This record gives sequence, C-alpha cells and structure tokens, in this order.
Amino acid sequence: QVQLVESGGGLVQAGGSLRLSCAASGRAFVRNVMGWFRQAPGKEREFVAAMDWSGGSTYYTDSVKGRFTISRDNAKNTVYLQMNSLKPEDTAVYYCAASVGSIVVRTPRRYDYWGQGTQVTVSS
Repeated sequence: QVQLVESGGGLVQAGGSLRLSCAASGRAFVRNVMGWFRQAPGKEREFVAAMDWSGGSTYYTDSVKGRFTISRDNAKNTVYLQMNSLKPEDTAVYYCAASVGSIVVRTPRRYDYWGQGTQVTVSS
C-alpha cells in the first residue's frame, strides 16, 4: 500500500504561482511512476503531468507545457508540481497518483494509488 497526501492548493490570481506537494508513505516510493491529474466540476479527471522514478522521463499535457514542472525528491518520498502563469481554466481539484509500473502513462486507470486531492482556484 502507498498512502499519498497532497498539499499546497489554494486561491491565486491569474498569472500567479502555486507549488503542490505530494508526500508518499507505505510501500517503497522510489520505483513508482508518479503523476498529477486534475478534475474540474462536471468534467472527467484529466492527466496533467507524470514522471518516472529517476526523473529522466517527464510528460505534460499540452495545456500546461512551459508553465508547470513536475519534480520529485526520492529521499523525501515527495513529488511536486510547480505551477506558474496560472489561468482560470487551471481551476480544479488536483490529485497525486502512483503507478507500480515502470512506464509513464497518462491514463488514470493505470495508476494504483491516489491522494485525496487539493483544490486549486485561479481567479481572473
């Protein structure tokens, strides 16, 4: 089992920044693929970013490329999502997820463990 706890969400004006953190505990974290997803009201959960265990492979959805950065500190069992130049359309609940596989994937059902989510609201 892996337990994931997100933090760092909040209310920010458009153009501002937030850094989300996801602390993992339980099963060994270092080999997990880690991902961030988001879900806006009335919409399906969508992929935001993901990273393999080494940090050598990172993927982003097109709408956040150049603005968001995923990173991880395996010594701290923590993954981060730095979000810059935030837009109102980034407003959603953001979820951290872990996959026991070694291949970075974008599909929510391929992830095995999920955090409870943290709300990000961007005002215009």
